[in-house]
Amino acid sequence: MPERYADIVLPLAREPFTFAVGAEACPALGTAVAVPLGRTKILTGIVWRIHGQRPDVKTLKPVGEVLYGGMPLLTERQMALWEWIAEYYMCTLGEVMRAALPALMKPSGRDTASFGEEVFRPRRELFLSLASALRDPARLAEASALLHRAPRQRAALEELVSALGSDLAGEVPRRMLGADRPMLAALERRGYVTLTERVPDRDGRRETFRLPVLTASQEAALASVGRQFADRETVLLYGVTGSGKTEIYMHLIARTLLRGEDVLLLVPEIVLTSQLVERMERTFGDRVTVYHSRLTDRRRTETYLRLCRSEGGELVLGARSSLFLPLKKLGLVVVDEEHDPSYKQAEPAPRYHARDCAVVAARLLGARTLLGSATPSLESWLNARAGKYGLVRLDERYGDARPPEIRISDTLRAVKRGERHSHFNNLLLDAIAQRLERGEQTILYQNRRGFAPYVACRTCGWTARCPDCNVTLTYHKQTRRLECHYCGHTAPVPTYCPDCRVTEAEPMGFGTEKIELEVARLFPQARAVRLDRDSVTSERAFQAIVRGFARREWDVLVGTQMVTKGFDFEGVTLVGILNADNMLNNPDFRASERAFQQMMQVAGRAGRRERPGEVVIQTAEPDHPVIRQVAAGDYEGMALQQLAEREAFFYPPYARLVALTLRHRDAPLLGRAAVELASRLRGRFGRRVNGPVRPAVDKIRGEYLLGVQLRIECGASFARARKVLREVLAATFGQAEYKSVTVVVNVDPQ
Repeated sequence: MPERYADIVLPLAREPFTFAVGAEACPALGTAVAVPLGRTKILTGIVWRIHGQRPDVKTLKPVGEVLYGGMPLLTERQMALWEWIAEYYMCTLGEVMRAALPALMKPSGRDTASFGEEVFRPRRELFLSLASALRDPARLAEASALLHRAPRQRAALEELVSALGSDLAGEVPRRMLGADRPMLAALERRGYVTLTERVPDRDGRRETFRLPVLTASQEAALASVGRQFADRETVLLYGVTGSGKTEIYMHLIARTLLRGEDVLLLVPEIVLTSQLVERMERTFGDRVTVYHSRLTDRRRTETYLRLCRSEGGELVLGARSSLFLPLKKLGLVVVDEEHDPSYKQAEPAPRYHARDCAVVAARLLGARTLLGSATPSLESWLNARAGKYGLVRLDERYGDARPPEIRISDTLRAVKRGERHSHFNNLLLDAIAQRLERGEQTILYQNRRGFAPYVACRTCGWTARCPDCNVTLTYHKQTRRLECHYCGHTAPVPTYCPDCRVTEAEPMGFGTEKIELEVARLFPQARAVRLDRDSVTSERAFQAIVRGFARREWDVLVGTQMVTKGFDFEGVTLVGILNADNMLNNPDFRASERAFQQMMQVAGRAGRRERPGEVVIQTAEPDHPVIRQVAAGDYEGMALQQLAEREAFFYPPYARLVALTLRHRDAPLLGRAAVELASRLRGRFGRRVNGPVRPAVDKIRGEYLLGVQLRIECGASFARARKVLREVLAATFGQAEYKSVTVVVNVDPQ
């Protein structure tokens, strides 16, 4: 019997290692095995290839124990996806493995005891149902009236009834409700509800779904998607905010599930899409699996292994990491808000874009991809206009809702006329006052958190800066600290300027924390709440704010980009964008596109029911083309203008970018390495190379940064360009002088 060898992928930034395998017990491809590395360490690896070619080494270690009962963790098609990601994004299969598998599935230890077959039991959940005596609507109304002296219990009961919908005899998982366990226990003691803790019944799944009724325009869009899927793998659903794209998703999902196929619904950030999760769970029940990086390692592992054993009919709703789940019968991938930059992984490698990988994964697995957005990325828009993707439009808002009226408020003019108070123009202040009088709600958008972006001395110009990063420290008034939003460094606010010792250092500019305090000062009767990374310290805190605002416990919601995504609040009729110029004046070729998307997305939160909505944009550049395009809701005008500029200056989607970032603590050494790299690249790529240049933030965590950019025209072979780039990187940083320089390769940076 000839000797057999296995190439094993390990969770390291290295290529696969080769081990010996016994011919009588050769593990299957995609199987997890424990393998020795070094003298004492043992790692989990994935069997990638079985062959008969012995590597040129003196001794070869054998493969150790086969894990998870020999059940493959990957199919061959999923292995092909890993290989595509590693090749396209210029990383190793080991780095893909680190991103793809939950932490508990790739342990390392000093002996095989670390790899014992731990039993991952299905997670138990708490389910709620109405007591049998209250399943009659009349009896339920009487019981609810008796809770007039316990408003929180009454609100919890009403929330349960709302979640049940028309099926008062059904049950819902507790995670769909905002009430805490003691509140629900109090309702159970009163005999109003029944609490049951059990494993979700995934075998007794319902075969009928309570799908929403579609409008005529939605029906037409759904039919068009179905027709275009017949001859195209990918379709772009371009629908204005509030047009009801989610209802179309649900009908397509239902059709796919009833065929016994799996569905992957990708969302930009799972914590920001709680309303979408709740809607999907109400419709599809236990078929819904939520997956994202904030889940515990154990729960992610349980989910991964359960899906390995699944026979199809799964609906996975998750962030970008759910792309790697083992869905064997994938029939449909839906990428909601496909334009969102959160789909791009920044750190660590693989620096993949989940939208683009989803399109490739669907093609490899024989599925279809639906991209949905009210403000599509220019890449997807161009693909649709060129016929590579199908294109379906949804131009009407759902039901009786109308597009909001967008008004532009000139900040400079308001200052000259004395019509500006604090950070608000009178136009916006009057609009907020009107909403408060009518009992309606307002969202205020400011894309900077904290109280002030920086603290400075008006006498000598000193500013508080991070000692490890080349950025100013942001002032947070609630904690009375200065904080670096890059490395987390904090410092107290100095009483006097450390340089001149003359005057007190003052906060400059404004962030969401300051806006929240100003709203409370200008409108004492208003109940204001803030939604940003500082106020949302946990998922529970996030849910408390969102659900409280939905129940109208708050009048004004102040937030960063978190308020732009996926929310549908019935009471919101006013949106205020406080500083549009901050978005427009970024040193980024995508600044205009991103500013348009952010403003249109947050504007879409207003007037989503029968009451008309209004949007006030405060800007010092009222005649800026993007501001005018937002006011007119002219996405196509923005797209045509930006695409013309991109083509003229050779930027995506007319070229592919590779951003190379070099890092080192020794600035002169870093400079020499960057100059040599750029010189070598120009010798192979000519004028396609830009740099080296200093980024806007050129020092982070004590390391200096320099950038080199490579632009490859779309007509050229990108695979060939990557091959040449690898050769240049190896030649440059293979030199002893530059081996300590860190190089980050980012393909298609966002």
